[in-house]
Amino acid sequence: MARKFITYFDEEGNDYTDELISAVSDKLDKCEDIKHIVIASASGKSALKLAKAVGDKVKIINVTHNCGFSGPNQSDISEDMIGKLEEMGIVTYFGLHAFSGAARGVTNKYGGYSPLDIVADTLRMFSHGIKVSAEISIMAADAGLIPVGEEIIAIGGRGHGVDTAVILTPVNSKNLFDMEFHEIIAMPRD
Repeated sequence: MARKFITYFDEEGNDYTDELISAVSDKLDKCEDIKHIVIASASGKSALKLAKAVGDKVKIINVTHNCGFSGPNQSDISEDMIGKLEEMGIVTYFGLHAFSGAARGVTNKYGGYSPLDIVADTLRMFSHGIKVSAEISIMAADAGLIPVGEEIIAIGGRGHGVDTAVILTPVNSKNLFDMEFHEIIAMPRD
């Protein structure tokens, strides 16, 4: 048996990015087996803060929105930011959201729901950041950027900034229901 400390924030939001990164850094000091962190950072700002806080203790993968998410041919992250992240050894991944992607285009046009909408909504019952953490882990695993079957830290949130961090074992999308959540490091309470 082990007793673990979880940080709970009052609500979702970017006001907790610095505190979340501090909690992740503290967890890394106790978990020497963690070698990878995936973080959802559309602009790259949270990924940059994370890298400055944890240094080269782990490999960091920044997952941003696919091009066109915010508008035709638009990227939410600047080339300058990608360069800064690369200088710090951070890979930035652009890709379709694992729980929506092209299926969202179908439901937007014809209505209804996809089975992945149910998965996403179930994870959102815990928090939006829990859903994002699972989703970006699958995306990074499918891109070959993180190992499957090995515990990682996944960081997510909603909108801007991050408010959720978990330790999980990622899987490829074809094995969605084999993903394992091991610990919640931090999350919003409401």
